[in-house]
Amino acid sequence: MAIIISEEASVARSRSPLRLLASISPALWTLIILLAIWEIAVRVMDTPVYILPAPSRIAEEFVEYWPRLLVNAGITLSEVLIGFVCAVGVGVPLAVLVTYSRMAERAIYPLIVATQSIPKVAIAPLLLAWVGYGMAPKIVIVVLLSFFPIVINSVVGLKAASSEMIYLAQSMGASPWQAFWKFRMPQALPNIFAGLKLGAVLSVIGAIVGEFIGADKGLGYVILVAGSSFDIARQFAAIIVISAIGMLFFAVIGWIERVAVPWRDTSALTAGDA
Repeated sequence: MAIIISEEASVARSRSPLRLLASISPALWTLIILLAIWEIAVRVMDTPVYILPAPSRIAEEFVEYWPRLLVNAGITLSEVLIGFVCAVGVGVPLAVLVTYSRMAERAIYPLIVATQSIPKVAIAPLLLAWVGYGMAPKIVIVVLLSFFPIVINSVVGLKAASSEMIYLAQSMGASPWQAFWKFRMPQALPNIFAGLKLGAVLSVIGAIVGEFIGADKGLGYVILVAGSSFDIARQFAAIIVISAIGMLFFAVIGWIERVAVPWRDTSALTAGDA
């Protein structure tokens, strides 16, 4: 009996590395393969560092310049968070107004759509002239970029509630506020969070665009300064931090969604079992 147990344990130990490799995300494997190809191609072709540095060189620059990257990342993250909170604070209430008021929908909704046809890079210099070179213009650009998907998805979600369900709630004595909070809002939450996720990614882009136009700090400023001296490795290091901020922000919104909308995961599991 002991021999059988020892043989099973040895088989399990031999399979554990395979299980570990299988547990790695396919996206991570793809990234590793692409980085390996990149490294080999740069070394074989002897590409100059000022044109395309190898991933190993970018990693070295990332470690060496990490303290400055961290400081500038904090500035960019502040712009992203403040702008995103402002976009949510304005976008969701405006979506409620558009949902409940036909006049507001006719007067405001077309203007919201029309503003998205204006390139934000084109109005960024105007914002600098109006509000200066501080954090304010970056926050405004973040709001302008992340505002649209939040409003549109919130309106779609709020209007998706069944009118029969709302009438039933009102016939049972529910006030308009109770019908909104207990019936319309829970059904709209998945759409609202979809808009928040898209807005979170766009808010990072908006902060970098604002820093490109005029800034003396932030990750966008780091990229501009590094580009003027052909320090491509430092540019890539800053881009990696920007990507990490966007992915982290997206993941946080996703975690909040799982907490706030637990029934969505339950329904997905039920549909998968079926």
